[in-house]
Amino acid sequence: MVGTTSLEVRLYEAGVRQRTEGGAPVQELLQELRPDELRRAALWIHRNQCRGGADKVTDWSVSWLAGRRLGWSVSQAEELLERLVGVMAMVDPMQLLQEYGPLMRLPLAAAREAGGCDRALLRAARKASLSAWGDQAEGSENAAVREVLDRLIGPEVPDGTGLPWALLDDEDAYGPRMRSEHTELLAAAGAAAFLEHCAALDAARPTKKWQKAAGELLATVERGDALVRALLDGAAAQTEHLVVTEHSMGVLREPGLVGARNAAVVRGALWAAAGLAGTWVVPTVGAVALNAGTGTGGSGGICRNARIAAAGVAFLGACEGERAADAVQWLERVRGKVRNRTVLKAAAKALEAVSGRAGLTPSMLRERGTPAHGLDGRGMREETLGEYTAVLSVQEPGVASLSFRGPQGRVLKSAPKAVREAYGERLAPLRTALKELRTLLAVERARLEEHLAAGTTWPAEDWQRYYIDHPVTGRAARALLWEVAPEADGRWTAGVPERTGGGWALAGADGTATPVAPGARLRLWHPIRAEAEEVGEWREELTERELRQPFKQVFREVYPLTPDEVATGSYSNRFAGHVLRYGQARALMAERGWTGDHLGYFGAGGSSEMVRELPRPGDLPVGEGVFWRSRFFVGLVDAGSSADGVAVLCSTDQVRFERRVASSGARGVWETVAPAGVPALVLSESLRDVDLFVAVASIGADPEWRDRGEERAYDGYWESRSFGELTASARIRRETLARLLPRTGIADRAELTDRFLRVRGELRAYRIHLGSGNVLMEPEDAPLHLGPDRSSQTPEKVFLPFEEDGGMLSVILAKAFLLAADAGIADRTISSRIRRGL
Repeated sequence: MVGTTSLEVRLYEAGVRQRTEGGAPVQELLQELRPDELRRAALWIHRNQCRGGADKVTDWSVSWLAGRRLGWSVSQAEELLERLVGVMAMVDPMQLLQEYGPLMRLPLAAAREAGGCDRALLRAARKASLSAWGDQAEGSENAAVREVLDRLIGPEVPDGTGLPWALLDDEDAYGPRMRSEHTELLAAAGAAAFLEHCAALDAARPTKKWQKAAGELLATVERGDALVRALLDGAAAQTEHLVVTEHSMGVLREPGLVGARNAAVVRGALWAAAGLAGTWVVPTVGAVALNAGTGTGGSGGICRNARIAAAGVAFLGACEGERAADAVQWLERVRGKVRNRTVLKAAAKALEAVSGRAGLTPSMLRERGTPAHGLDGRGMREETLGEYTAVLSVQEPGVASLSFRGPQGRVLKSAPKAVREAYGERLAPLRTALKELRTLLAVERARLEEHLAAGTTWPAEDWQRYYIDHPVTGRAARALLWEVAPEADGRWTAGVPERTGGGWALAGADGTATPVAPGARLRLWHPIRAEAEEVGEWREELTERELRQPFKQVFREVYPLTPDEVATGSYSNRFAGHVLRYGQARALMAERGWTGDHLGYFGAGGSSEMVRELPRPGDLPVGEGVFWRSRFFVGLVDAGSSADGVAVLCSTDQVRFERRVASSGARGVWETVAPAGVPALVLSESLRDVDLFVAVASIGADPEWRDRGEERAYDGYWESRSFGELTASARIRRETLARLLPRTGIADRAELTDRFLRVRGELRAYRIHLGSGNVLMEPEDAPLHLGPDRSSQTPEKVFLPFEEDGGMLSVILAKAFLLAADAGIADRTISSRIRRGL
């Protein structure tokens, strides 16, 4: 706050010092002023700006002030507009292009915030913009300024809400949609005052004073809770589009979710929901945070509105009591999908806060909050709809479905016409529940796999209640292999869950059963802890049972320490030297939880580090114990010819490991650890991710790479990768095929070699590489490209014990079935390639 000397004098003196002595005295002065003093400073700066033009000091001040909410009144905004219009009328036409941009920023910002300015003044300002810049193309600064002025001028006919333009404005699609869809709610007495209060929130977390005022204002609004829910539902469903954004150089239209003013309204509505009752509050806020925090189409790309996402995460982190479990579920979903590092750090802190208040770990809270969606102990929910019964169910290994059982017992996969016509209103909630159930099952599968990678253990009581007996999670959990350690001796025994008369037991591959007794502990079985003989037995057992798992567990690849990694001393080079399609690799990395700067001109440049913090056992205290993370180095190979300067190809390099030990509130520091010092489970799971990136995104997995005339410098790599030695995932694939092929109709035409599946067709023989899936024709080893539409399904139903990223196992089988009957291939292009040279 300024002293007795007038503010204008202080501003003048600070400007002189900044021009003559350097430093930032103007910035320092402005940053200590109250909002009313900032408005006064802005008026003085604009007055001087109009008298003497712009300079570096003024440019910064104007940009900084224009980007803040200062509480402008209509009269103050009109004062700025009048000065702008008057000055522009006197400026030489040759100076208009240079002068108008800096001069218009403060008047435009004030008019947008205040709303309701005189239309004649706004039209005059628009005319001045045309005089300065002409009728520039869409996307230019002038075009965006004219759009803002057009909206400020507004339509001649009100929209029925009675709201001023500045509330739920049309600088994006969200504002007009809310006005159109919820006119009655917005027109209610007190709604405008409440929204004004929401728009004034300029932080991720409000003060107690703000929250108290929000509750009081909302209480005066008829159906105020419905209004808040409508605003948040709208934000959760809003898709990205071009919105008006402010920069230091002016106003532009850029991809986003909502504009700056409407984003403030959403943040305010979000925190106003904290004082409302209802089970909808936490899921709705979580959906808003997830939508704002993810990229295009809900991907893990660039955050669509980090401020809304941060506010949503802060809200979830403040939840307690009955809301804590739901909040943890949504925070975990944010951590799984969002890639903005600021939002991710906030989500991690929010998780610790919620869990700490509850006295439980995040994992325990998630377990306790997993909804059942009305399913009974069989994993079913039945509803009578006339002569039909709708059945919402979950089947192992975790697949949701909605079917309809007729009067004669016939089961239909879709609703019959009679049900659709007579029970449409009751059918809609069932379809919504099916959608929610499928989303939940995907989350639960990912959570179980995270526990597998972390080595979490559970007491028998929690294991039974929250996993095996749970109507939703249980369907996936019962398809997995578990280990039990009785309280007495602590030795781990593996088996598949099997219900007994008195509870549960684990059925071993040898036919024995180990009861799950009270006091015992359980964990998910991992092949890295088992001997090769035991792993083989379980793989044979699951194949015989045709037990399909929700993710790769028994057939999971393992990556034990190698002599080369011992020799390097500080890193693993196991997957160095590969060439990957960067976009595809980056998407996979994001999906698996790896974060880092983008490669390319506008990112990290020629090299980047991708980092993933490994999941920790869910039974460990929050914020304490040992934390592990992996760092994967990638380099720019080809930035391509695209104007955005984003990498097209990247090369792989080292994988390094770091450990942090936290205790008694001290977070500890990350320290590099040699591969030999990394726990086997951490090492294996980290390298498994990297192997996945290479297996799926390598140019060697593209059969048409060379035919398209791609970069010839990588032909040698493409050849070695397409038909070279098998990786760990490809070796698992070979072992699985050895068990599956004897069960198929092409058993007498197929045989496995060291790297290939060899198939004898009616016209010639073929070799399908078990790593890349690429095909060679014998005897000349000519490549054969079948295309994705010819490699998607097999002509007979073949049991697959797992599905993998990229679906390579099913692709190889589909190609084998197709080539075994090569004489009947109808595609002329493929057929001519096969018959050429015969």
